[in-house]
Amino acid sequence: MSSKRIKLAQDVLKIEANEITIAASRLSNEFSQAVDYILQCKGRVILSGIGKSGHIAGKIASTFSSTGTPSFFMHPGEASHGDLGMITERDIVIFLSNSGESDELMILLPHIKRIGAKIISITGNKNSNLSAESNIHIDSSVTKEACPLNLAPTASSSLMLALGDALAVCVLDERNFGTEDFARSHPGGSLGKIVHINEIMIDYESTPKVRLEATVKDAIEEITKKKLGFTAIIDSQNIPKGIFTDGDLRRSLLNHISLETPMSEVMKKNPVTLSKSQMAIEALKIMEKQKITSFLIIEKNNSLVGSLTLQSLFKARIL
Repeated sequence: MSSKRIKLAQDVLKIEANEITIAASRLSNEFSQAVDYILQCKGRVILSGIGKSGHIAGKIASTFSSTGTPSFFMHPGEASHGDLGMITERDIVIFLSNSGESDELMILLPHIKRIGAKIISITGNKNSNLSAESNIHIDSSVTKEACPLNLAPTASSSLMLALGDALAVCVLDERNFGTEDFARSHPGGSLGKIVHINEIMIDYESTPKVRLEATVKDAIEEITKKKLGFTAIIDSQNIPKGIFTDGDLRRSLLNHISLETPMSEVMKKNPVTLSKSQMAIEALKIMEKQKITSFLIIEKNNSLVGSLTLQSLFKARIL
C-alpha cells in the first residue's frame, strides 16, 4: 500500500513539474508585456478569481505586495456588490480562470473596462471570452491534470501559481528590490521585530573611549585594542564630546598631523548620540539618512553607556 501511494505521489509531482516546464518553453512576448504593464502601473495590481483560481490569485497578490508591488485580492462575488469601487483607472486587474469563461468574472469585464483599468488574464483557454477581452493574455493551459480523473484543478492551479511567481520575480528584479526592502514589508518576522538599543548595544567597557586631553597616538591604541573602527572622546564627566574614526585618522595623517596632537583638535565634534531606550529601527533609519555606521549611546544624563554599530544591527537581524 505504501509503495502504491509513493508512486502516485511521484506521478503527481512529475506531471505538475512537466506542465510547468512545457509552459516555460512557450512563454511569449505577451508575458514580457504583462511585466511592462505592472512596472508602469501607477495604482495597484488587483487579482481576482473564483474557486481554486481565487485561492491562487490571493497568494499571488500576497507575493506582489511583499516584493514591492502594492496589490490585493478582490473576490468577484463581492466586486459585484460594491467592491468594484476599489478599482481606479490607474490600476491593473489580473483575472485567473482555468476555463476563461467564469460567469463571475465575465460580469465584471465591461465595468472594469468602463473604469479604464488594464486587464491581464491568465487562463487555460487562449480562445476563451475572457482572454479575448483582455489587454494581455497569458496561457496557462495544461495537457493533463495530475488528478487521476483529470478533473480536479491540480497541474493547472500549480501552473497558475508558478506564472504569478514568475511575474512577481521579474518585476522585483527590474525594480532592484533588495533584502532591506523585503524586511520593511515583513515587520512580523525577525527582520522587523521590535528591539531596543539597550538590548543589542556594545557595553561601556567594550566601547572605545579616550579623554579630551588624549593624543592621536592614544586614540590609535584604543581603536586598535577595541577593534570597532572608532573611539569616543569624553570629558571628565563621561559626556561624549566627539568621535574619531579610522577615516578621520587617515585624513589626519595625510594632513601631516602629529601623533602627539590632542584629540580636541582633530575629533569630530557633536557626535550623533542615541538614548539606550530608543528602538533599534530608529538607529537604522538615521544610519541610512546620514550615511554613518556608528553611534554613541547615552543615559538620560548624557553620559556614555555604550555604542552601536552597523554590525550590531546585522547581528540582531534588524536589517
